Amino acid sequence: MKNSLFLFLVLFAPFFGSAQNNEVLADSYYKKGEFKKALVIYQNLLKEKPYSYNFLFKLVETHQQLEQFAEAQDILIQRLEKRRNPTLVVELGYNYQLQDSLEKAKDLYEEAIAYIDDKPSYIYSIARKFEDHSLLEEAIRIYDKGKTLTPDKNYSIQLARIYGDQGNIEKMFENYIDYVEYKPNYLNNIKRAVSDFISEDKSNENNVYLRRQLLKKIQQNPNPYWYEMLSWLYVQEKAYAKSFVQEKALYKRNPVSLDRIVELAITALDDNDAETARDIFNYILNATQDASTALTAHQYILEIDSKNADDKALIRIDKKYNELFEEYGLSELTLPLQLAYGEFLAFYKNDTIQATAFLRQSMKLNISQFQEATVKLLLADILVLQEKFNEALIFYSQIQANMKNSTISQEARFKVAKTSYYKGDFDWAESQLKILKSSTSQLIANDALDLKLLISDNKYQDSSRTALKLYAKADLFTFQKKTTKAIDVLDKILEEHKGESIIDQALFKQAQLYTEIKQYDKAESNYLLIIKDYKEDILMDDALYHLAELYNTRLSRPEDAKQLYETIVFEHEDSIYFIEARKKFRILRGDKNYEIFMGG
Repeated sequence: MKNSLFLFLVLFAPFFGSAQNNEVLADSYYKKGEFKKALVIYQNLLKEKPYSYNFLFKLVETHQQLEQFAEAQDILIQRLEKRRNPTLVVELGYNYQLQDSLEKAKDLYEEAIAYIDDKPSYIYSIARKFEDHSLLEEAIRIYDKGKTLTPDKNYSIQLARIYGDQGNIEKMFENYIDYVEYKPNYLNNIKRAVSDFISEDKSNENNVYLRRQLLKKIQQNPNPYWYEMLSWLYVQEKAYAKSFVQEKALYKRNPVSLDRIVELAITALDDNDAETARDIFNYILNATQDASTALTAHQYILEIDSKNADDKALIRIDKKYNELFEEYGLSELTLPLQLAYGEFLAFYKNDTIQATAFLRQSMKLNISQFQEATVKLLLADILVLQEKFNEALIFYSQIQANMKNSTISQEARFKVAKTSYYKGDFDWAESQLKILKSSTSQLIANDALDLKLLISDNKYQDSSRTALKLYAKADLFTFQKKTTKAIDVLDKILEEHKGESIIDQALFKQAQLYTEIKQYDKAESNYLLIIKDYKEDILMDDALYHLAELYNTRLSRPEDAKQLYETIVFEHEDSIYFIEARKKFRILRGDKNYEIFMGG
């Protein structure tokens, strides 16, 4: 029945279907390996359009898949008798190669390569046909000849792709760099193309190749795009101070905008290189004449300084904030600095009364509805800090009502859920979190899902929900920056609620807090307990990855880290850490072209 239907479709397709539909059907059969069915349709299509090279090549390829080399040969020779098209010459050569007639194949390849001496316009089509059959050396010869025959054209992007396929990374970089010189506006595209072949490890051979070539270019012809690309390479290696050197050189050549340098400072800060970030922001302060940029730099410096400040430093920082308000005033311009100062007062100086009074003043300024919402959000956070949960919920709810369907509204809804969770109102918190699972902000959606899973997995363990309440208390202490108290509460869970489902969560959270206060041995013990006793639980891959990071970045135990990354790669393919773990495993293993291995 199926065969009869197929025959009917093939015979009568011209009467009820377009050539385009038939081609789609034939392509579908070809991809599924049903070559005989594809063959019949391609034959009909070529009869309809006898001069179509597209259908001719597809018909030849289908014959080759069926090992009908003689039929393919006849089709090609008949067409070549009419016109000696070089792409058909390559195809005929490949047909001979499939039959191990290598001398005949070689002669035809040479004929096709020689063809471009008279007609350089065929360079791309002949080279592409060689590439289609993985005849990469022949394609390279075509493009190399093209450089001489058509010096006005550039074939570097094609050569770079071929060398990448061959694994010749040095030549690939060389051609990508050549293309940047030809078309500087393609720099970002080239960065994306080479990013798969470099790593965070500056000693990686590929990194060395690229760095060496860029430094050579800077010496020969110091164009801005070489500095920019070298700066980008240093960022990939997390060498932010070296990237800063390149960005300063760029800025001195064209002192128009500091945006790139600001972006670098924020990147360094986000990656915990606070020292370099501080140096960059100080440079920005000396270089800028723009009040907004200066205020941004001041704000980041003060936030960096606040992180590990003692009482004496806190007084100095407080004074600096007030000097800036005297200089720039309290207005819409300084609102981000006002928010930073409110957070500083509440979370670092523990002066919630002054923080609240100051921020209420900010709300009286001539600011937008969105800006008012950001002030309210911080005011509500400070109320949570004081455990004035009901007052905080009023502010969060106002933001939701006034800023519907915005990201800040979704953030406020999440904080409603979190505050209800702190209060022990787990059912209401869970209902809000269900709504946020589809938040447009991926970060909020992920946080909402994590908290919902914590509540739903543990609220039915006992009717009083004692362990979950203790865990929420530890979470609140963490928010209040009372790390030691949070650790003590988690200890109580571990001692009094053994065997309950919340234990692995408590171990994991405690490990993170131990890492924060640099008690790495205790963090290691917790992670190892999860790995040993909770192999089937949801936090297994989290524990593996965070312990690997601990070994790799804090405890100088790269071999132990490598084993854990490897475990994620081979036993937890669906983990959110899979890509990063694979990348770091390859670096520690010493792969030269680590993105090429394992199908990456």
